Amino acid sequence: MDAAGTLREARRLAGFSQRALAGRAGVPQPTVARIESGAVVPRVDTLDKLLAVCGRALTSGPRPGAGIDRTPIRALLALTPAERLCLAAREARNLDRLLAGAHAR
Repeated sequence: MDAAGTLREARRLAGFSQRALAGRAGVPQPTVARIESGAVVPRVDTLDKLLAVCGRALTSGPRPGAGIDRTPIRALLALTPAERLCLAAREARNLDRLLAGAHAR
């Protein structure tokens, strides 16, 4: 999670300046500035309080890329450029055959 970007976007969408957000949340304005600049990583309760003032909430969700089997990607990256080219040509021929069969129906 990018706390800096998340807070900055929430604050801007809510129409608050850093000073206004800080005042409503009861935290110093320099704290908001340091969080938004990425100079500090806020505590969860601090970020939650700031986002709540902006009408947002901290939520959890799946991590991008989690659960993806990267084995095929690694196998492709292990090929030489010439091997990748041959594989791409073979796959293109397979796709042509597949499309030709679909159009024949």
